[in-house]
Amino acid sequence: MSITKTIIRLLTFQIERDEMLAFNHRHFIAGLIGTWLVGIGRYWDDPGAKLLQHLGLGSVIYIFCLAAFIWLIILPFKVEKWSYFRVLTFVGLTSFPALLYAIPVERFLSKAAASQLNVLFLASVATWRLCLLFMFMRKYCLFPSHLVFSVALLPVCVIVNILSVLNLERAVFEIMGGLRENTANDNAYFVLLVITVISYILILPVLAVYIYEIIERQRRRNKKKQKGL
Repeated sequence: MSITKTIIRLLTFQIERDEMLAFNHRHFIAGLIGTWLVGIGRYWDDPGAKLLQHLGLGSVIYIFCLAAFIWLIILPFKVEKWSYFRVLTFVGLTSFPALLYAIPVERFLSKAAASQLNVLFLASVATWRLCLLFMFMRKYCLFPSHLVFSVALLPVCVIVNILSVLNLERAVFEIMGGLRENTANDNAYFVLLVITVISYILILPVLAVYIYEIIERQRRRNKKKQKGL
């Protein structure tokens, strides 16, 4: 099967486990190039972006870190043929929807319209990629629905909470305190604020289900070993 067809099947939720098991260096390179291009497109017209962001390297570094995090949190479940390479390739290939961010809507729309469209892009891409992660947990890891929800949301909640501590709280205070003029990014910051609040609420129950499932699976494995003796 061609790389393009595999990407289309992945992004349209049609891919199966055996296809993901067949990920190779060509799929990895395609995902890496896609992530790099998306990274460049996301910040190409942002004068406040840092050099790594303009070069697209920030996005590339991010997928390596995100894949490592996902690989680690699922490792205790002992999923058959669990591989960091396959997780990394999957994360890279899911970057393509973010090409929407590269559309310079500010160039041909009013500030208000561009703001609304950027928020729509943000919500659409985030939802799309989260649903792809749900699919990955269900089809590759073969998790039941409640565990898919918990394990998929855990890295999201942790990352959002960390980002809120390191960076987003400044934007939140500026918006809520009225300390700066309105910009085309205000609606996007508001969406991030809502996502952060939801992440704060979900982090404990999601973590509780995650820990419980690890303990329960270990108990069942031990029980099977005892029966086999």
